[in-house]
Amino acid sequence: MENKTPADFWFDPSCPWAWMTSRWMLEVEKVRPVEVRWHVMSLAVLNEDRLDEMPEEYREAMRPGGRTWAPVRVCIAAEQKYGNEVLGPLYTALGTRFHNQGLPRNHETIVAALEEAGLPAELADVAHSDAFDGELRASHAEGISKVGQDVGTPVIAVPGADGEQIAFFGPVVTPAPKGEAAARLWDGTLLVASTPGFYEIKRTRTSGPVFD
Repeated sequence: MENKTPADFWFDPSCPWAWMTSRWMLEVEKVRPVEVRWHVMSLAVLNEDRLDEMPEEYREAMRPGGRTWAPVRVCIAAEQKYGNEVLGPLYTALGTRFHNQGLPRNHETIVAALEEAGLPAELADVAHSDAFDGELRASHAEGISKVGQDVGTPVIAVPGADGEQIAFFGPVVTPAPKGEAAARLWDGTLLVASTPGFYEIKRTRTSGPVFD
């Protein structure tokens, strides 16, 4: 049996672009010997010291108690209580509702996602509690420390040829490539990310995320 390469993926379930990348990674698992390991990071934590620089709609979402906090708090609580293996199904259940279906990011939507993932509905009560914020910040710090503060979500890290992790932000892509196209993007992303001194490729986005 072929050994699979672990790909550690840090996500914030509120981010539509991270959602697109996560759906691509599920395709990569089908076409390359890769196994995704899911981890939580937080856009609210990332941006808490620069709220004044953000547009008002984002500022309100990321303030303490804003709507960006609830999903990540529920995710980290689920992981702490039931193990890392529940994060993938819970992320899929939340992301499908938030992004594909455009449902409100409220208590009822979170409860429905928990139930789909086979988790107790009472985990939704953690959405407005700081009970697991220490663990959330630790998980966030682990991911963001691999790439620096100047990026967002997702962060992906894989073992390099020398045993050191190769970590990068993104890729930002829409729609999520499938099949061999997903494989080519994975191969190319690893190639550039593993090049010493390589930092960035970027162009202006001309369309929003396409959920299919």
